[in-house]
Amino acid sequence: MSKIIESGDDLPHPPPLTPEQRKLISATVPILAEHGVTITSLFYKNMLEAHPELRNVFSHSKQQLGLQAQALARAVYAYAANIEDLTPILPVVERIAHKHTSVHIVPSQYAIVGKYLLEAITHVVGADVFKGDLYDAWGVAYWNLAHIFIDRERQLYEAAQWVGWRDFVVAKKVKESDEITSFYLAPKDGKPLAPYRPGQYISVQKFVPELGFNQSRQYSLSDAPSPDHFRISVKREPGVPALTPSGQPDPTHAAHPGWLSNLLHATLNEGDPVEVAFPFGEFFLDAAPAPVVLLSAGVGLTPLLAMLNTLVAPSPSGAQPAREVSWVQAVRNERVHAFREHVRKVRAAHPDRVKTSVFYSHPGESALLGRDFDVEGRLDLDKVPRDVLKLDARDAQYYVCGPEQFMADVIEGLKARGVDGGRIHAEVFGAAATPA
Repeated sequence: MSKIIESGDDLPHPPPLTPEQRKLISATVPILAEHGVTITSLFYKNMLEAHPELRNVFSHSKQQLGLQAQALARAVYAYAANIEDLTPILPVVERIAHKHTSVHIVPSQYAIVGKYLLEAITHVVGADVFKGDLYDAWGVAYWNLAHIFIDRERQLYEAAQWVGWRDFVVAKKVKESDEITSFYLAPKDGKPLAPYRPGQYISVQKFVPELGFNQSRQYSLSDAPSPDHFRISVKREPGVPALTPSGQPDPTHAAHPGWLSNLLHATLNEGDPVEVAFPFGEFFLDAAPAPVVLLSAGVGLTPLLAMLNTLVAPSPSGAQPAREVSWVQAVRNERVHAFREHVRKVRAAHPDRVKTSVFYSHPGESALLGRDFDVEGRLDLDKVPRDVLKLDARDAQYYVCGPEQFMADVIEGLKARGVDGGRIHAEVFGAAATPA
C-alpha cells in the first residue's frame, strides 16, 4: 500500500492556447468528426505495441470491441468542439479523472499518450497538413488538457487512503442470483477502511493467464460503508464476440469471455488474494434530507443498493434516519432477481419510509405477482405509483443506473414529467457516453 504521488513537474507546461491556436483547433473539428475513430484506433494499436505494459491498464474486451477507441474519439472531438469554452465537457473530465485514478494513471503516462496521439493524427490527416502552426497548436492543446487531468487526479490521490493497489483477500463469496455473485473483500493487513461515498466503485485487478497480463475492472460497491470489508456484486458477462482481421464479428470462432467477471466467478474463492484500488467515482448519494428515488435495471442495482443500505442504517448518534426512499427496479425474471429478499426485508422494517416497485419483463413460472414483482413488462414510469415516484416532491433526488438505453429512457421520462435535470443523477458503466 502506497501514498507516493508523481508530481509531473518534469512534463511540458505550455502556456494557454492563443486565440489563433484555438481557431486552428476549431478548424480540425470536421476532420475529427470524419476520421476520429480511425485516429484513435491507430493510436491504441501503436501505443500498446510499443508499451505492452499498458495492456495491464486498458480493458482487453473493450479494445476488442473498439469501445475505447470510440470513447477517446468522442472525447477528442468534444474537446476540439468546445475549445473556446470547456465548461460543457467538465463533467466528463471529472468522470474520466475518477476512472484514471481508479487504475492508477500517473503523470508520466501522459507523455506516452501525447506522443502516440499526435503521431496518429499526423498519419491519418497527413504530414503535409498536420504540421507547423497546426501541429504546435494541438501540442499545446494536448498538454493544457493533460494538466487539467493531472491536477484533478492529484487532488483525488491526495484525498485517498492509499494510492495504487492494496492487497485484499476474499472473506466471503455469496451467490445472489443465477448471474450475480457477491464478493466480500477484506484488507490483508487488517487495518480499517476509510468510509466511501455510497455509489462509488473500486477497481479490482487480477492476472489473466489466457492473456498473459493483468486486467482490472471497476465494480460498484454494493453495500453501506464498513471499516472491515468492501462488497462488490459481479454479474457474469457472456463475453466479447471474436473479430475478423477487418474488425467484423467472426461467427466461426467462440466469443472471448468477459475476462475478469468470468475469472472472479469461476476461480476467485474465499481466502484468495486480490488487488484493490481505493474507491472513486463522481456518482454518489447526496447529503440533503430530500426524498430519494433509486431506479435500476439489471446489475445497475449495485451502486443504488449501497445508497439504500446507507439510507436505512442507524446514524452513529443512534437517531433513526428519516429520509424517504423509493426502490424502482427492472428485472428479467425471478432467477436473476438479486437481493430480492434483502429489499423486501428493508421495506418491511421501514414501511413508512421505504416504498418499492418491481417490474419483471419475462416472469417465470415460479414468479408470483404481488410477492416477487409488482408489474409485468418493461419499466414504465406511468405504471410506477405516484407516491413511489415522488413526482409531487419538488426536491426529490433521482438516481438512475442500468444499460445505457434504459437510463436514457428513464431520464427522458422523468424530465417529461417535470423533474429538473439537476435532480437526476446517472451512473455510466464502461466507455459509454453520458445519457441525456
